[in-house]
Amino acid sequence: MPVHTYTNWNSRPSDLEEQIEPYRKYFFICEGANTETFYFKRLIDLRKQLGIHPLIDIRLWEKTDEDRNLSFAKKLADFAEKQKQNPDNDFDSERDKMVIVFDGDIFEEKVQGYDELIASIEENDIAAVTNPGFELFLILHVEGSYERNIKGHETEFLSMDERGRYSYAYNVLLELTGINAKTNSKIGELADNVFVAIAQEKMINQDIYQLKGNVSSNVGKIIESIINEKPDI
Repeated sequence: MPVHTYTNWNSRPSDLEEQIEPYRKYFFICEGANTETFYFKRLIDLRKQLGIHPLIDIRLWEKTDEDRNLSFAKKLADFAEKQKQNPDNDFDSERDKMVIVFDGDIFEEKVQGYDELIASIEENDIAAVTNPGFELFLILHVEGSYERNIKGHETEFLSMDERGRYSYAYNVLLELTGINAKTNSKIGELADNVFVAIAQEKMINQDIYQLKGNVSSNVGKIIESIINEKPDI
């Protein structure tokens, strides 16, 4: 079984009550095995407090076993497509949406075919992209972080360190929270401030087609649209 589904969709409290099926399910599948998982599990647990409509469900597909560290967006998109076809995963292609979460930093330097990849994902699903990486989106959850830590520092975010990695966002996040985002599940608690992140994300580039050379994220925009969705039933 290559994915494990995390959800807090309410199972019926008793056999007397009718089981309600969600109108639409959003399945998040992420490039990172840890940081994003910590975050989206917490977000899912908060679905009621966030005011997500009772008939909208959000679920996390966690990659398991040999697929756990499956990375690079194209492979991830292919993997997600396979999971949609598996009847055990309860994906309704008429209504449900897959949200494929990945880092844009790999496209800054060397990887071609970004626009084609986004177009192919967005045909049926949703591409959630952060540039350089997911830590940037997490930084936005800290009140005032755009003004203090991002504005005027865009070049640092998009520059590689001496080991060839985009580590600036990770280091800023560590400084702001004192939490190692790669290993400590407490980083997920930033989801409690998702409305701060949604507001601050509007100050950076949210157009994933204009990603290259821009500090960017559209994750908050996607979460906001899910929170605001009111099924027409």
